[in-house]
Amino acid sequence: MSQLLLGCIADDFTGGTDLANTLVRGGMRTLQVIGVPDGPVPDDIDAVVIALKSRTISPEAAVNDSLQALQWLRAAGSQQFFFKYCSTFDSTPLGNIGPVADALADALGASFAVACPAFPENKRTIFQGHLFVGDLLLSESGMRHHPLTPMTDANLVQVLQQQTPKPVGLVSHEVVNRGSEAISAAFRDLEAQGYRYAVVDALNDEHLYAIGQAVAGHSLVTGGSGVALGLPDNFRRLELLGDARNAAALPFVDGLGAVVSGSCSVATNGQVEHWRKKRPSFALDPILLANGRNQVREAIAWAQDLIHAGPVLIHASAEPDSVKQAQQKLGIEAAAQIVEAALSAVAVGLYHMGVRKLVVAGGETSGAVVKALGIKALRIGAMIDAGVPWTLALRDDPVALALKSGNFGSVDFFEKALANAP
Repeated sequence: MSQLLLGCIADDFTGGTDLANTLVRGGMRTLQVIGVPDGPVPDDIDAVVIALKSRTISPEAAVNDSLQALQWLRAAGSQQFFFKYCSTFDSTPLGNIGPVADALADALGASFAVACPAFPENKRTIFQGHLFVGDLLLSESGMRHHPLTPMTDANLVQVLQQQTPKPVGLVSHEVVNRGSEAISAAFRDLEAQGYRYAVVDALNDEHLYAIGQAVAGHSLVTGGSGVALGLPDNFRRLELLGDARNAAALPFVDGLGAVVSGSCSVATNGQVEHWRKKRPSFALDPILLANGRNQVREAIAWAQDLIHAGPVLIHASAEPDSVKQAQQKLGIEAAAQIVEAALSAVAVGLYHMGVRKLVVAGGETSGAVVKALGIKALRIGAMIDAGVPWTLALRDDPVALALKSGNFGSVDFFEKALANAP
């Protein structure tokens, strides 16, 4: 089995891809696996990201899944461990960030860990412990309307403290501005005072690199993918990691292209609308699906007639009012499950008609699609937009996938992705 430098546990699929993308950009040859692996990984891999579907399940189930992932990573020889959650810190009131972080820290004997979801490249910054999305507090952003994990409090110290009995402190931007040594000293002070976690301010990539250097000796790091920016250089300084300039190289994939979107985030809705103005699209309706209408078959038949002339989009993305109406009629979980089942069936249908370059929008949708296609591992390639790379499914019949978190990507992301597919 490959001796890994960094073992990562992500709480959803697109979050895992986001983190893997960051590591590849830092020169770490990275593999993303779907769920806990049942065998070895290629010998040339420096980092493995185990992507779970644990963000919105019960805290008990999330802890169990995460500990199983940790056990595998420890057996593989990982030297450091990373718990990755979303850059918008989205979670339910009961978790699952706090409970999972506590379980991982306890298992590793880690008395202290950072909590830093900042990702300035995607306009997620932390100031005085408060998370901003662009110029807006998290609680005033589109995340306040998220159908599964609405975020109505931007104070991360307060949010995390509600999820853990362990004390949560803050390392402010004034300390972070002074660099990694000052950050490390602040960590030591907080740990000596009995704090288990430190939310760390970060306003730019320079801050993230400094934080990354400061956690070089930590067994557990928690946060968004941004705080992983500095981790590859830590291993490089120890002469454990080479230059790896070709870490993002993927082979050519021959086949048709398509987009499947289940996210209802503000960013994805804008991307869907941008596509619809110029290119063919088909909208699925969860209420019609629940009433027995076979929109999956309709969508596949529709795509069959168009896809050889160019990529198509099949989506269940909708504005907040429409989403709320479906949730009220069907229930939040039932509406989500109906959409995931339909879009994963659509993805399988597209695959059978020759699609081998597939863009998927939405973390839950990505997980459902990857599972439906029977994909177990993804080699991470070059970045399309911040946080979103192309990936290659490790299987006999190559499939390239771009798995996009709902909040990520420019308005023309779908077109850009397909234009730069492997």
